[in-house]
Amino acid sequence: MERGYVCIYCGDGHGKSPAALGRAVLSAAQGKNVVIIRFLRGKGISDSYLKRLEPEVKIFRFEKSDRNYDRLSDEEKVEETINIRNGINFAKKVLTTGECDLLILDEILGLIDNQIITVPELKNLLDARDDETDIILTGVSSDAEICMLADEVSKFETLKTKCE
Repeated sequence: MERGYVCIYCGDGHGKSPAALGRAVLSAAQGKNVVIIRFLRGKGISDSYLKRLEPEVKIFRFEKSDRNYDRLSDEEKVEETINIRNGINFAKKVLTTGECDLLILDEILGLIDNQIITVPELKNLLDARDDETDIILTGVSSDAEICMLADEVSKFETLKTKCE
């Protein structure tokens, strides 16, 4: 039995979540079970499209607001933090039950940046997995302590943007 890997897609460049989604599609095409839990993102146009990938790729979002977390008032952030913690608990359940072959925690590193969870809490979550589950974490942060949790770290940076 081979141990699953932990991969981080980080950096301030674009493409981290699409890269993780690409891995999800490849895994599903190989007959694997995939769960994606999205954090800190408002409901977007992509949510309804991504639902078309079900049942092969199951997608969850626990926040209730339609807006991104960084656009919420302090009061709304308190409420959403409870919902986010429910998402973390669900992720732990998925990992302890071995419910999927690949778990993608989209923008989970942003939870650390926003002080919703700590690095030790993230480590505790990762330690809950069964031996075969692969995990992909996405977010901006590439802190050395976070990178130590992974088997592979890919850093995304934008080299050029179209100037008008």
